[in-house]
Amino acid sequence: MTLRVLAAMSGGVDSAVAAARAVEAGHDVTGVHMALSSNPKSYRTGARGCCTLEDSRDARRAADVIGIPFYVWDLAERFDRDVVQDFVEEYAAGRTPNPCLRCNEKIKFQALLDKALALGFDAVCTGHYARIEDGVLRRGVDPGKDQSYVLAVCSREQLAHAMFPLGDTSKADIRLEAERRDLQVADKPDSHDVCFISDGDTRGFLAKRLGTAPGKIVDNDGEVVGEHEGAYAYTIGQRKGLRIGRPAADGRPRYVLDISPVSNTVTVGPREALDVEEIVAERPVWLAEDQPRGLFDCQVQLRAHGEVHDSTVELDGAVLRIRLHRPAQGVAKGQAAVLYDGDVVLGSATIAAAERVPA
Repeated sequence: MTLRVLAAMSGGVDSAVAAARAVEAGHDVTGVHMALSSNPKSYRTGARGCCTLEDSRDARRAADVIGIPFYVWDLAERFDRDVVQDFVEEYAAGRTPNPCLRCNEKIKFQALLDKALALGFDAVCTGHYARIEDGVLRRGVDPGKDQSYVLAVCSREQLAHAMFPLGDTSKADIRLEAERRDLQVADKPDSHDVCFISDGDTRGFLAKRLGTAPGKIVDNDGEVVGEHEGAYAYTIGQRKGLRIGRPAADGRPRYVLDISPVSNTVTVGPREALDVEEIVAERPVWLAEDQPRGLFDCQVQLRAHGEVHDSTVELDGAVLRIRLHRPAQGVAKGQAAVLYDGDVVLGSATIAAAERVPA
């Protein structure tokens, strides 16, 4: 069946090949590049770019080679509100957000998809490394590039209008395919880090938005060991850049264990104090056809490209209680807990609390 497909073209190799594959599959494809900044020079450029003028031009050239119509849609205001401001507010609240996850949820599969459907398109095509089979979201076959984690916040209804043509292919083969198709982006490096922080300095970006807010750094016994200029500049599990005035008594490195925006304190301690066994996650989104009931076993991923943990999960109203069979480290409030059954995504929820292993 021929579909009217809107191909989201970022200017990178993945979205270009995805659009080409959609055309090859016989669909009526239109390319669109999302302009996400009112001042593109403030975003990353060059090899580490994303969402820049350079990317827009690369996307247009790829569309010309593929032979499809191409447009640029201005979503800068929506992106600033739903992704950039959310990023700042989450850090201010002591949480660690994932802006790529939020961009998928709010921009690509809400703002973009809503507009596409209103214009009569049947689906949105992207270059994500994931698969949809019989309405089920699955991991991409390339474990190093799998992006099912950042798609798990989308609803079943949104994914019903999504196409991921790259999910059955490795990144290396996608680059070779792009070269065969004469796409100039075949060797373009992947984008990294946060696209809207031009110099990669997250601490500096947040300081400009939130100002300085001096406070104490304490060890896990409550003793003051240093000072900070803003608790928002720290993340759970962080080791470097702590600005601690003196070493631990045992000489071992210290890590960020907790961030309290209320008391404006950052708590540090030994690595083993990062061990977490139980997680509470809120606002679950279910992608499985049958929503789980009561206690059930599954695998849980707590970071994009992070380790997968065998777990027992209980759905308690609108809250998930996750018991890890083996402790995890670096579990941060604000990140997503994504539930899997093998390579099938069951659903996701936002981490609200983590209980550490008793000493």
